[in-house]
Amino acid sequence: RRQRQMCIRDSLPPSLTVTVNRTRIEQILVNLLVNAVDAMTSAGSITISASERGERVVCTVTDTGVGIPPENLDKVFEPFFSTKAEAGTGLGLPVAREIVQSYGGKLTVESMVNRGTTFTFDLPM
Repeated sequence: RRQRQMCIRDSLPPSLTVTVNRTRIEQILVNLLVNAVDAMTSAGSITISASERGERVVCTVTDTGVGIPPENLDKVFEPFFSTKAEAGTGLGLPVAREIVQSYGGKLTVESMVNRGTTFTFDLPM
């Protein structure tokens, strides 16, 4: 297996706070990061950022990976949908979305094939 070189950057202002269960927020981020890493076929970068929009904290996880084909964009949050064959269960993104929604937030995706993908979620401050 080829070695992949990646750079993970974060832009997380310490002043932005949300009240959530630590394990659940970690589960959101881990699921998004696992997908970002899997999207890298060789070198690339993953950027995690957060900003304030009104009374909400908006977080993004962006990768420079292979991107998601347009025909799959509507399916990524469906339970058991996976393009990873036996390597994936298809539960990571649906679980992440459910957690975000349980806090009154929204999880969305934007992607361009061969350019990368951005997952964005927001949570109340």
